[in-house]
Amino acid sequence: MSFFIHPLSDVHTKNIGENTRIWQFVVILEKAKIGKNCNICAHTLIENNVVIGNNVTVKSGVFLWDGIHIEDDVFIGPNATFTNDKKPKSKHYPDQFLSTLIEKGSSIGANATILPGLRIGQYSLVGAGAVVTKDVPPFSIVAGNPAKVIGQVQRD
Repeated sequence: MSFFIHPLSDVHTKNIGENTRIWQFVVILEKAKIGKNCNICAHTLIENNVVIGNNVTVKSGVFLWDGIHIEDDVFIGPNATFTNDKKPKSKHYPDQFLSTLIEKGSSIGANATILPGLRIGQYSLVGAGAVVTKDVPPFSIVAGNPAKVIGQVQRD
């Protein structure tokens, strides 16, 4: 199995697919699963209960918390923000964090915020800076705060 891990990263998982590249200052916890041919860019954190499919790009400044599941062929733009707790409080932890599903072929724009427990439908596009407060239908383009459907994605 061949993959690249930059020497300035802190990777504890062994669940990394072939041809995946992990760049500097990335932290990945022991139980995370990362597929084949992924690109995990600098300054990224991936917690334990995170699954990343094949051919996924995670740009710099993204933190993937417990409960995030990313299917194949997804693009996550720089500084996209994910959450996993609707009512966070210091030193109070839920028994289980909410799960968020990013379906196959979706793209999340730079600085978008995805609230917990949502489903981003297949091949959808979340615009830069959008605040996603509810599920995104497949093949939809959403933008704004709160994010609203503004168009449809046409598959090539």
